[in-house]
Amino acid sequence: MTITIYHNPRCSKSRQTLALIEAQGIEPNIIEYLNSPPSEAELDHILTILGREPAELMRRGEEEFTQHFKGRDLSRTEAISLMVQYPKVIERPIVVNGDKAAVGRPPESVLDIL
Repeated sequence: MTITIYHNPRCSKSRQTLALIEAQGIEPNIIEYLNSPPSEAELDHILTILGREPAELMRRGEEEFTQHFKGRDLSRTEAISLMVQYPKVIERPIVVNGDKAAVGRPPESVLDIL
């Protein structure tokens, strides 16, 4: 089973989560999601296995959130589409292992799915 991390190398929590995974002897598939965002279908699947709605995976402090999301009543499909368009709003890091996923905040939270 391949473990995937949706990673932002500029984020300390993302770097810590990646280091934690590698310390377990695992070489994950690393996706720098700001350069290669997940597709709408991939993000929908990630949200489903996380058991979260799009709004629960958004970084509200990002300028893109204020510009494109704040105060709008978006359907799940619309929110996912905009999240793919503006990936900076997607919380990071996200680790996926088969049909399990976790957000690495704190980094240790991903240990349950490895």
